Amino acid sequence: MTTIGDVNYDALGHDYSNLRKPDPRIAAQIHAALGPPTTSRTLINVGAGAGSYEPTDRYVVPIEPFATMRAQRPKHLAPAVRATAENLPFDDNSFDAALASLTIHQWPDKAKGLAELRRVTRGPIVIMTFDVDEFHRFWLMDYAPELDAGDRARMGTIAELRTLLAPHTSRVRVEEVSIPIDCTDGFTEAYYARPERLTDPRVRAAQSVWKFIAPGVEARFEHQLKADLASGAWDQKYAHFRTMPTFQGALRLVIAEH
Repeated sequence: MTTIGDVNYDALGHDYSNLRKPDPRIAAQIHAALGPPTTSRTLINVGAGAGSYEPTDRYVVPIEPFATMRAQRPKHLAPAVRATAENLPFDDNSFDAALASLTIHQWPDKAKGLAELRRVTRGPIVIMTFDVDEFHRFWLMDYAPELDAGDRARMGTIAELRTLLAPHTSRVRVEEVSIPIDCTDGFTEAYYARPERLTDPRVRAAQSVWKFIAPGVEARFEHQLKADLASGAWDQKYAHFRTMPTFQGALRLVIAEH
């Protein structure tokens, strides 16, 4: 099996397309950052997975190293090329824009991968990631603070990402991404108002961060959350999350202009 990055998605990703469906509101913000199809006509999507957030109004070349993820791509999207961010099989300036959606934490060499993205891209590079300094906004960290440490080690900070991008771009800007209460993309913060969903092991299996905590932590989390939901303790402390139409959590777009 393929073993690239810090998670083996040939093992993890079997139900990914069902649990991690792209949210249209998040997609709209990503597509706006990429620029209109009249100017960003060609796009490389690195770490494309099952096709989340891939626009359909322009020519897209998806890059995905894991066979399990490539097999889940819907038929209306282009088949993915088997390659990695660090070694893109394309000429310089081949694409108008680039997308890397919730993938950069998987890259073994972020600096090389970002340099490759700029080498093959003439215009904006849009990276969707998490700001690890803002994880404290989410109640989940009160139940499993180990998740913070696990993701922090993998992702690095937004400041570090800016530093890696600086040699390759004239300007880097960061946008907050609002997470809607009925978000269809099942990353952890997507369930800020639906804590019951996080008691489902199948849901957590589509969230790679759970693979980077010590044995026993996940079982402890599930037991405690179920108990607090049953007793009403969770709602006594966090009920306001259930009525928030959107959540301003850690989700970010990092946009590198040429």
